[in-house]
Amino acid sequence: MRIHTYLLPTCVMCTFLVVQFKSVSAEMFSALADMESLVSTEFELVKQLDNYIQEEETRLKRLRGFLEEYESLYHEASADVSKYLANPVNAYLLVKRLTSDWKKVEKVVTQNAGSDFVKNITHHQSLVRFPSDEDLKGAAVALIRLQDTYKLDTHALADGKLLGTKYSRQLTAGDCWELGRQSYNNGDHYHTVLWMGEALNKFEEETNKTVSREEILEYLAFSTYVQGNVKEALQLTNELLKTIPFHQRALGNKKHYEELLREQGIIPPSGEATDVSMEMREPFDTANLKLTKPKGTHGLPIDEWNNYEKLCRGEKLMDPKIEGQLHCRYVTNNVPFFFIQPVKMEEAYLKPLIVIYHDVITDEEIETVKQLAKPRFKRTTVRNSVTGKVETVKYRISKAAFLKDSEHDYVLKISRRIGLITGLDMATAEDLQVCNYGIGGHYEPHFDYARKQETIGFNKDTGWRNRIATWLFYMSNVEAGGATVFPTLNVALWPQKGSAAFWYNLHLNGEGNVNTRHAACPVLTGSKWVSNKWIHELNQEFRRPCGLQFDAEM
Repeated sequence: MRIHTYLLPTCVMCTFLVVQFKSVSAEMFSALADMESLVSTEFELVKQLDNYIQEEETRLKRLRGFLEEYESLYHEASADVSKYLANPVNAYLLVKRLTSDWKKVEKVVTQNAGSDFVKNITHHQSLVRFPSDEDLKGAAVALIRLQDTYKLDTHALADGKLLGTKYSRQLTAGDCWELGRQSYNNGDHYHTVLWMGEALNKFEEETNKTVSREEILEYLAFSTYVQGNVKEALQLTNELLKTIPFHQRALGNKKHYEELLREQGIIPPSGEATDVSMEMREPFDTANLKLTKPKGTHGLPIDEWNNYEKLCRGEKLMDPKIEGQLHCRYVTNNVPFFFIQPVKMEEAYLKPLIVIYHDVITDEEIETVKQLAKPRFKRTTVRNSVTGKVETVKYRISKAAFLKDSEHDYVLKISRRIGLITGLDMATAEDLQVCNYGIGGHYEPHFDYARKQETIGFNKDTGWRNRIATWLFYMSNVEAGGATVFPTLNVALWPQKGSAAFWYNLHLNGEGNVNTRHAACPVLTGSKWVSNKWIHELNQEFRRPCGLQFDAEM
């Protein structure tokens, strides 16, 4: 048995200038609010780079002046050297030009405006923030997540189109290559093939090349092979060898691919003629390949995961009979103020009861809450049910901050309002969590309550017991994507600024309701802001009495 190992080299990219910056305290891609500062960073770079170029152009203009003067005098002297030097003034000036005058030229040549450029940027470090390699990786993974969830065509996405609407400029071959490289580094050869294939076709169309053809072919050939397309991998490798005949890795791969194809009977033994073309097709078309998507690590039953993605795409899955039983109405909950201004309630599902309350938070309150939260944003975490440690995870991409009722009158009023509408005691509710989602920000299907098999529950030290209910404010509209979905119920709630969703996580007898597993769909376009209150069991005994049946509902 032969084991062949062929690895691609680490890509090294060189630029004319390397600037070191202090690393930021946390990654930026996980919240669009944090990424807004990158626009200021780009503006500062543009300004400083423009100043640098102007200085360099001035310096080059002076050097060109020196050159023209030296050329003129050289041509005059070289016409008749003896006659020229016979004039003592000319002889003196020649010596002067090659001593003191040349030192002036040397000074201009060695003048380094780049160091001043670096100093200026360093001076502005308090104003500018730079994303890290981790941000690049996270942004690439997020874009691919959106591609899969919303079934976005690779070519359309590369042309800046989302769901048929053009949102951005086209990606270059280099942009597509970077997405392919990030996929390769994550062990995702499926998306490597898609994006490297797109990079190859864009390369052929580009006048000013943004990446080399050889770099594309090397990644594309190997990932095509890993996906099980050996013949096409050999064709791509042969194409690479046309340009770089002595590429050692490609030569080794070519030999390996030929052996596999001979074993499969696709090509005859060495030395015999073959009718199978080993030339690459133009243009390269991934539709001709057998590609297998990675299964992912979501850990959900496949039907539930498929429902999750369908609901995110806006596909209607709810039984029309169930949908026909849902109503909208005004509610007062016997609160005097609500008799004057009733609350608008929309039923989203009946068992378990999931409702949406409309116009329950004002724009002014929203902006105040956002401004209070922004300076404290941290990457959202989950608590490991076994170790009890909080940790960042790939299945939850956002940033959040918690606000206490005592921090601002609006925060206190919001908490009281939730208590009046739900009828629950807010003394055992957690602080208001304010959350902003980043590029492709999402939270895969999860429960808000602690399950029995989890050894560490919520607020163990407080004795508040489990999370009985969830209140979720929508603090922004979202142009596309970003729905809250319940895959087992076929329910999708779409963000509407000023509204809030509410549901009970537990049955009346305190058992967790598995049908409340929900998810925040990836944000396709727009910025999604939400805030939520998790309300606990303690103090709710007389507000939501216990039931004796397991499946009893409110």
